[in-house]
Amino acid sequence: MNENLQAQINTYLGQLDGLTARGRQLRDALAKDASDRSVMAATRAWQEECGVTINQLSGGSKAHWLARAFSQAFLLRAAGGDAIEGAAPHEIVERLLEVLHQAAKTLSQSGEGPIVSATIEAPQPRRFEFVHNAELRPVLEQAYNDSRSAFEQGNYDEALRTSSGILEAIVTDALEHKSPSALTAAGAPYGKIAEWPFETRLKVAEEAGVIRGGCARLPGVARRYRDRGNGGAIVSERDARVTGQVLRVVMRDLDPGR
Repeated sequence: MNENLQAQINTYLGQLDGLTARGRQLRDALAKDASDRSVMAATRAWQEECGVTINQLSGGSKAHWLARAFSQAFLLRAAGGDAIEGAAPHEIVERLLEVLHQAAKTLSQSGEGPIVSATIEAPQPRRFEFVHNAELRPVLEQAYNDSRSAFEQGNYDEALRTSSGILEAIVTDALEHKSPSALTAAGAPYGKIAEWPFETRLKVAEEAGVIRGGCARLPGVARRYRDRGNGGAIVSERDARVTGQVLRVVMRDLDPGR
C-alpha cells in the first residue's frame, strides 16, 4: 500500500473514532433525557457529520452498502421486518454507531485500491448460516436480495415466487437433517423429502417441531407457487409482503439466535 493511501485511511479512521466517541456520549445522554434540547441539537449536528463522512467513504453513491446502512439506521422495523418511519433518538444513535463500527472495521482491513468504495467491501451476509448445505447458502443469500429488490420495484409475482422458493429450500434442508424416526412420527410420507409436495413439507416440519406455526399465514398463492406456470391470478402486494414475513419468521425458527 502506498503512503498516500495509508494516510487517507488513517485520516478516515481518526474521523470515525472521533464520531464514535461523541456518539456514545450522545446515546447515553439521550437514554437519560431525550427531551433535552441541547442534546438533541448536538445529536443532529453529529448525525450530519456522520452523513458527510459516510458519503465520502461511499463515493457519493446512495447504492453503496455503507450509504444504505446509514439511511436504514433512521427507520424503525416492525415485527414483520417492514420499515416504519420514526425510530427513537437513542436507538438511531446506537444504529449509527454500528454503521461507524462496520466502516472502521472494513477500512482497517483494506489493503489496496482507492479510498472510496473500492476499498470498502460490504460485509459478508450471515443470514443463512443455519443452512446445513454450505453450497446452498450463497445461492439463498442472492435469492433473498433478489426477492427484496423485486418487491421494492413492484414486481410482486417475482418477489413471492422467490420468497416461496427460499422457504421451500430451507425447510427441505432442515427436514433432511432430522432423524427418520422423528419424521415418521410426524406423519411423513414415503419417498425422498425433495419429492414431497411443498405443502407436505411444511406440515411435516411443523409436526416434527422443526418450525412453529408461522406458515399458517402463508397465502394460498405462495403454497401453490410451483403450479402457477406462466398464468394464474395476479399476485397482490399483500400476498408478496406476507410471504416475505412468513419466510423471515421461519428463518428465525431455524436459527433462534439470529
